[in-house]
Amino acid sequence: MARIEPVSAAAIAHAADVIRAGQVVAFPTETVYGLGADATNGRAVAAIYEAKGRPSFNPLIAHVASLAAAEALVEFDPISRRLAEAFWPGPLTLVLPMQPDCPISSLATAGLDTLAVRLPAHPVARDLIVAAGVPIVAPSANVSGHVSPTSASHVFGDLARRIPLILDGGHTEVGVESTIVQVREGTAHLLRPGGLASEELEAVIGAPLQRAEAGDPTAPIAPGMLLSHYAPKARVRLHARAVDPGEVLLAFGPRHVPGDADAAGVFNLSPTGDLREAAANLFRMLREADALAITGIAVAPIPPHDLGEAILDRLERAAAPR
Repeated sequence: MARIEPVSAAAIAHAADVIRAGQVVAFPTETVYGLGADATNGRAVAAIYEAKGRPSFNPLIAHVASLAAAEALVEFDPISRRLAEAFWPGPLTLVLPMQPDCPISSLATAGLDTLAVRLPAHPVARDLIVAAGVPIVAPSANVSGHVSPTSASHVFGDLARRIPLILDGGHTEVGVESTIVQVREGTAHLLRPGGLASEELEAVIGAPLQRAEAGDPTAPIAPGMLLSHYAPKARVRLHARAVDPGEVLLAFGPRHVPGDADAAGVFNLSPTGDLREAAANLFRMLREADALAITGIAVAPIPPHDLGEAILDRLERAAAPR
């Protein structure tokens, strides 16, 4: 059974020991809770896939504590370096060519010649990486395909019998995973919208981001690209203009939709229509709605700009056929 330890210097030191011993640890980042292991240890990386039930063709993100540490793993092009300098530490992941002597396990990269890398903003995440002394691969700390965790209790509910340790740092701030970008032939491609808005990235790049085209579902080039993902047990219905009997309403903004008075429950992502608040609440409210005896989750319309792009991406994958 997993042990939950409140964040402290001693708890972080203990977690670092667990990681160096080749085991896995759940810990908070600013986006969601991650399930971390030594990125250079193939057996430890395999333990992540086993604990999550994650397909091994789905690559992982290597988390580092500094830009210099990232440079030891990957080769930066000018645009990617500009983005890293502007937004690291923070919720941005860059997919870059690996250095010839990159020590990251090939299992973590799913055999690709590129590596997804991120410098997290959460101090616990960075302190853990420094204490462990190795880059840490850390997908979301949940059963593969389920709603991502934004609290230690979410992690415990999914993985209590599969992992030894959970660092409890409270609720995460951003609430959705990092934005993933890859630069190819001088053009920046958005592989996954996330906690950093596309508009902010485009302002630094000085050009529009290209949206990734759907690729081979059995060979994603970055995490979060599977069609069905982030899914609750209940059916999810998007852009709902009315609530059907037995459905929970996932509302947004001050106005609800017809039928909300008879809904099995109402969860408002942001009563004021704040997309950052909505992103922070998304996964928690999906989990809370799914815990009710319901036939489905009706999601009110959400604007597609700013973090609405990431929210809609997660909801569309949650609503995809399974």
